[in-house]
Formats: sequence, C-alpha cells, structure tokens
Amino acid sequence: MGDRNSRRIIELVKLVGNSLCADCGCPNPEWASYNLGVFICTTCATWHRKLGTHVSKVKHLKLDKWDDEQVQGMEEMGNEKAKQKYEQHVPPCYRVPKPGDPPVLQEQWVRAKYERQEFIHVDKQTYITNEIEGRLMKKARDENKYYERKFSVSENSLKYYNKENSKEPKVTITLSELSICLAPPKMKQNNGMQLSYMCDGSTRHIYVYHAQGETIIHWYMAIRNIKLNRLLVAYPSATPEEVVPYLTNDFAMEGWLSKTGPSERDAYRKRWFTLDDRKLMYHENPMDPYPRGEIFLGHKDDNYSVKEGVPRGCKDHDCAFSLVTPDRTFVMSAPTCEERAQWMKAINTVLERPLRPQDNQMAVNLVRKKPGKFSLDIFSLG
Repeated sequence: MGDRNSRRIIELVKLVGNSLCADCGCPNPEWASYNLGVFICTTCATWHRKLGTHVSKVKHLKLDKWDDEQVQGMEEMGNEKAKQKYEQHVPPCYRVPKPGDPPVLQEQWVRAKYERQEFIHVDKQTYITNEIEGRLMKKARDENKYYERKFSVSENSLKYYNKENSKEPKVTITLSELSICLAPPKMKQNNGMQLSYMCDGSTRHIYVYHAQGETIIHWYMAIRNIKLNRLLVAYPSATPEEVVPYLTNDFAMEGWLSKTGPSERDAYRKRWFTLDDRKLMYHENPMDPYPRGEIFLGHKDDNYSVKEGVPRGCKDHDCAFSLVTPDRTFVMSAPTCEERAQWMKAINTVLERPLRPQDNQMAVNLVRKKPGKFSLDIFSLG
C-alpha cells in the first residue's frame, strides 16, 4: 500500500498545474501540503512550516510516507483548484512572487493566501486604500543608525516627518518619481525597502524597515495600489495588466565594479554600482544617500552600446568592459569574467528596450552638478 501511494503521489505531481509550485511557480516541486492540497517547492515549504501545522501540514513527495487519506486529499484538490479557492480575489496591485524574489515577499504571500486568507475575504486587504500612515525605522543620512519616523502616503505624495510633533514634513516625494526596491540584500534587513527619488537633479536614497514583514508588505502594496489607480486615471484606455509593470521594480543588478576616468592617468576605483531601470548609478559605498555619478541609458539606435575590453589609450584591468554613450565612453571592470557577462547582459537588455515618455523625462531630470561631495560625473541626455 505504501508503494502504491508513493507511486500515485509522483503521478499526481506530473499533472498539468501540479508540476509548478503552487505559490511561486518554481518547476518540479518536491513537497506538498496535504491538508491544503498543494504541491510546493523547497523554498515555499519553508514558509508553510512557519505557518504551523494548524494551517499547513507539509510532507516530502519521496522521502515521507503517504497514507490513503492524504493521497486522496491531494487528488481532490491539486494546484489548479487551490488557486481558484485561495487566489480568487488577488488585487491587480499585489506583486505575486516568483522564484528568487525577496524572502519577505514570498513569506507574506504564503501567509496572505492560507493564514490570513486575504484573497478569499476582500475586507482583509487593508492596503487597498488611497492613504496610509504609520511609523517606519529610517536610516540616518550620514550614519549607520536607524530612527523611528512617521511616514504617510496620500493623493500623489509620500511624506516623512523627522520630529514627533512636526506639522510640516521633512520631505515630500511625488509618487510618480518614487522608485522602490524591496529588501535589497545590502540593507541586511529582510523587511526593508530602499526608496529613491530625484532631489535637485540627482537621485536621493532613503532606507527604511519595519520589524514585522506583514507591515512592510502592507506599505509596499499600498504604494503600488495608489500608483496603479493614478496611472489608470492618466491612461484611461490602459488595462491594469498593462500598467502593473510600471509600478515598482527591484534593481536589475547591484554590486562592486572598478571604474576609471577618461584619462590614461586615471586610476581604477572601486565603486558600488546599481542598475535601476534606465539609470546606472555608482556610489562609494552600498548604503550611500547619493550616488557619485549617474548614467542615463538610452536606446542602442542612439549610439549606446556595451562591449568587452577598453578603448585605445585606456589601461586594461581584470575583466574590463566599456559602456559607450553619445557623450562619453565609461570604462569599468568586474572582479570576474562571469560577473562582467552578467553586467553586460543586464545593460544590453535596457539598451534594446524602446524608450517610454517617462524615460525621456528621466533624462531631462538628470542635470550636471558642480563638483562637490555628491557631484555627478556626467549625464547623457541623448
């Protein structure tokens, strides 16, 4: 009987719908929650265990024994039926996680589905709102310390206050200019967000977190919801599905590269690079409030390209590559050739993508700064 059940559970996971993780879409799931009736991957099995056995009872498909009742439960439900039940009212603004997405997004998705059942009971979706207010821990600009600050979002702006009883906000950020990266690894805060926006012609980074993963995801989804609603008003012929890709995006890549200047005498200096949509930024340190320089990435047909090696007259260094823009060639070097290939692929993906109206506006917003602590090397406005 045990062998029969073992064979049957392996047959079930091969059926259409069951061959992908019910929660993140990862192929070839090796686990299942037998009381919920879903096949899940190893990562999502971790989140299911955290729910407790009163919510989800997890077994390995091959390493654990299956009895008749458990196999029958899997046969009666399965991933497709479970999706119809537990995801019936997922709002358009909700970012459904994929393999490799931030752990806080994956865990809170699993909790939202099965523990809180937010997509069965719509009234539990408290982030479907036009305003939100609360307290987050914010990193100080010039020191590695976090302080509790009041934040609010309403209409088309995010505000934060630096004093308990302040009537006027310290900063007001227009949501259309706000970029959000969820839980970048450099923060070492699983429940963190990096907020970036234009300030006097350069990008300003703010780092925040909350002790509770549910709370930071609440903020994240609330901002996405407000952005979605405003975009649908601005573009009445667009569908939510067409607008969703423009709400928030994590950085395409981040990491250390060495960069040299245009002169043959210039040395290579280690910089922290961030690829954020069509902006390639470099910083002295990963958690800097401002980048040292920002490069606008246009379209390949407008004389933008990236290639291995260095131009004539420039010193070679490790695994070097060159970013060519209409105004200047930027020379960078990766620690390994594998990392160089990853950076070149990510940049090429941007260069091959057609420009949108907001991309042109981004280029206009990037202005040259006078030399100083946070000076910008160059911006390509072509």
